[in-house]
Amino acid sequence: MNGLLIGRFQPFHLGHLEALRFALSKVDKLWVGLGSSNKPIEKNNPFTAEQRKEMILSSIDDSMKDKISIYFIPDLDNHMKWIEKIDTIVPKFDIIFSNDDLTKHLYSKRNVQVVSIPFLNRGSLSGTNIRDLIISDQKWEDLVPNGTRNFLKNTNAKDHLKNL
Repeated sequence: MNGLLIGRFQPFHLGHLEALRFALSKVDKLWVGLGSSNKPIEKNNPFTAEQRKEMILSSIDDSMKDKISIYFIPDLDNHMKWIEKIDTIVPKFDIIFSNDDLTKHLYSKRNVQVVSIPFLNRGSLSGTNIRDLIISDQKWEDLVPNGTRNFLKNTNAKDHLKNL
């Protein structure tokens, strides 16, 4: 059985890692969709799809890598066109993992099971919070996996985020 999990992963953090583990406990193969892949770099979308893919792949172990494929999912203004576009990008899937009400609604009309993801520590584990902590020189390192931490430090994410 195959599943789909779409996120923006700006940046990829421990909550996302837990969501991948949760999804992989339910399916054999997981398609990970990097949302907003066509959006320009800006304050709320500071990392490219390629950078986010690198963060994920550097943060997961080989057993997870064997079960995950990553796809770039562009934003479209029309929701029906968006899920039709997803059909052209990712292989067939039986389950979509989402906490988004609109996504749940769109897929409830199809023969796809929608499964909610348990949130892990949602207050601190949000991309917005982590970006704010990085910019304000507060402790953020323990909210992301090692791969993301190394990526953010090696790419001088603090300066990058401050300049957006």
